[in-house]
Amino acid sequence: MPEILVKFEDKIIERVVTQKKRINIGRTPDNDIVLNNKGVSRRHAVIEFDENSALILDNESLNGTFVNSRKITEEVLKDNDRITIGKFDLIYHQNTPKEPQLAEWEGTMVLKTRKQKKLLEKDKEAREVAQIAGGSVLVGEAHTAQKRFPLNKPVIILGKAKFVNIKIKGFLVSKIQAKIIKDKDGFVLVNLGRRSKLRVNGESVQRYRLKNDDLIEVGKSVFRFIQGKDQ
Repeated sequence: MPEILVKFEDKIIERVVTQKKRINIGRTPDNDIVLNNKGVSRRHAVIEFDENSALILDNESLNGTFVNSRKITEEVLKDNDRITIGKFDLIYHQNTPKEPQLAEWEGTMVLKTRKQKKLLEKDKEAREVAQIAGGSVLVGEAHTAQKRFPLNKPVIILGKAKFVNIKIKGFLVSKIQAKIIKDKDGFVLVNLGRRSKLRVNGESVQRYRLKNDDLIEVGKSVFRFIQGKDQ
């Protein structure tokens, strides 16, 4: 059964396990997940489940719904996706658009928090970067040879060897440390060298499916994965 962890300021405040085909998220008590904050619309978002997937839909909310730091109208959820609504983070484990009704926004406060502003700015910048790159891209955050690395090949090799696609800096990094494989569902990061030299969001990984805004550390080099509309 699907599980959703509701977090506020990095603390888990609720664990939701459901067999429902549809759950509502919002500020008022009639929702399945109640987020009691003025930055959350009364009926903010919906998650619809079928046997194999979950789909989140923003319900024309005033402040928006974000998945992995990207503002969405609807998105098929993947395991461990991070949904941000107002000041809350919801972690997911395993419609015709309608005109917004003013009544649905009644009493909803427009968020002007640093977090909301940063999310909107990051989303805008990421979309621009992906558009310029023509698809998904790694953005160099620290100790990288260049600022942007388009993921425009079926396999991208990272390491210290002369023939790799992306050069990595750092002590004891393998000549071939990792590879990024493109498949029908996106991109998979695979470790080929020392385990301690590859981390995603601070955790050592051996094989990991990349999500938008993931922070990848390879040796001393740090990259941020920006998901684009790849062909």
